[in-house]
Amino acid sequence: MEPQTTKKILKNPSKPNNPKLSELWWFFAAATCLKLLLIPSYRSTDFEVHRHWLAITNSLPLSQWYFDETSLWTLDYPPFFAYFERLLSLFANLIDPQMVHLHNGLNYTSDTVVYFQRVSVCVSDLCLLFGVYRLTRRLDHVRRRVMWVLVVWSPMLLIVDHLHFQYNGLLLGVLLVSVSCLEEGRDLMGGFVFAVLLCFKHLFAVAAPVYFVYLLRHYCWKGLVKGFGRLLVMGSVVVAVFAVAYGPFVYHGQMKQVIHRMFPFGRGLCHAYWAPNFWVFYILLDKVIAFLLGRLGFNIQAPAASFTGGLVGDSSPFAVLPQITPAITFIMVLLALSPCLIKAWRDPRPVMITRWVAYAYTCGFLFGWHVHEKASLQFVIPLAIVAVQDLDTARHYFFLSIVSCYSLFPLLYESQEYPIKVLLLLLHSMLMWLGFSAQFTKDKTLEMAPPGKRKDSHFGSNRSTAAAQKGGFVIGWEIWSYLVGLLLVEIWGQFLHPMFLGDKLPFLPLMLISVYCSLGVTYSFLWQLKQILVS
Repeated sequence: MEPQTTKKILKNPSKPNNPKLSELWWFFAAATCLKLLLIPSYRSTDFEVHRHWLAITNSLPLSQWYFDETSLWTLDYPPFFAYFERLLSLFANLIDPQMVHLHNGLNYTSDTVVYFQRVSVCVSDLCLLFGVYRLTRRLDHVRRRVMWVLVVWSPMLLIVDHLHFQYNGLLLGVLLVSVSCLEEGRDLMGGFVFAVLLCFKHLFAVAAPVYFVYLLRHYCWKGLVKGFGRLLVMGSVVVAVFAVAYGPFVYHGQMKQVIHRMFPFGRGLCHAYWAPNFWVFYILLDKVIAFLLGRLGFNIQAPAASFTGGLVGDSSPFAVLPQITPAITFIMVLLALSPCLIKAWRDPRPVMITRWVAYAYTCGFLFGWHVHEKASLQFVIPLAIVAVQDLDTARHYFFLSIVSCYSLFPLLYESQEYPIKVLLLLLHSMLMWLGFSAQFTKDKTLEMAPPGKRKDSHFGSNRSTAAAQKGGFVIGWEIWSYLVGLLLVEIWGQFLHPMFLGDKLPFLPLMLISVYCSLGVTYSFLWQLKQILVS
């Protein structure tokens, strides 16, 4: 009997388990309960921004949406997001008509407004849930659950969407659906969904060069006749999406105004709080040189707008170093992207597309123009997808997610939210550690990769098996040292700075966070680049 049983097992090799939807719904329900508890918490000016967009799209005809200046918070997202706001406004008008009144609704913050907008973000997260489901339905149960923890329970999404207030879960869900289609070889659908995403939020266009090169090489490069036909099909699909989005504004002759609203380059190189990217070092170097030259007797004119003062000027004021323009940042992003584009052209593997997309958004974050710290979500969430593929990537993600989450702390500056953001980060760190430890132990890795079957479609699976056998999920001393430094930065800003300096140098705690987190993001950029080059 025993030999027959063995033979039967060999004839029916185990297949990846399909995810139980009920289990995924449990993860989503637990996250939603926490989001509902956060409804009364702090909300930023973005809350009023989106409420006003409800009023614009409900009170005005489409031809006036991008011209309205009733409030400072003018509509500056692409048309699909405006249509989304229009859809929400129909329900908002039924609940509380003042919420969507163009004038009487200004700075309207009744309980109905708060609950409606908060709940609308929770409901829109269903798109994120669908994207995660598509990416995890063929994974084994350990990797599947780890990915659910990293994405569905992301503390960064909780901070940005459900405290600060935005709809990143919706947009990232669309992105995940797109990359899941590409990973499955459904290139036409992946390109279509990405075009839809660009018509929701144009800042996702940083990954467009990666999509273009990959789809051209993987989908269209199939011989002259067949390839040209596929190129026409793909081009027609993308043009059709943009026609649906922008067609009404082209009809009204408003494209110039729409583009002007979407690309306000006059806002300056940096946001009021410096996003942790390359330009932090450039600004700091300019200030150090200006200070030293001033001490040596040179007459250095102070710029009209001060980065450390938290102001956003109409230009990029530097005292000594050359001024930075949007064209320069655009060129730097393309140069940083070029190794990835070359790799995508030479070896267009579907299994690598998520890494390439994450790297593209890292390049945009590091070298882009007027980058917000919230934009780190664009590469942290895709990297969560590949974090379960091998041990090195898991270690890198553990490091990067902590750095990126901590860089969002200044968004929640009120004292009553301080315990929330600290507990979210600590809980996330513990769950990551437990999840990765469960995955990358010797026994579990051997179960997931039995002898003769260890080489699968996942990038780096052999490396993860070998590394797991050496001790599982272990963090090196370099990462631990950096994370200890992160703790010291926080202790200085919250306790030592007020104790020793009081109200002096109020910009210093924020500057330390930006500079220190910039080191971590720069390391991540170099690490991702290395992984792409050696893959």
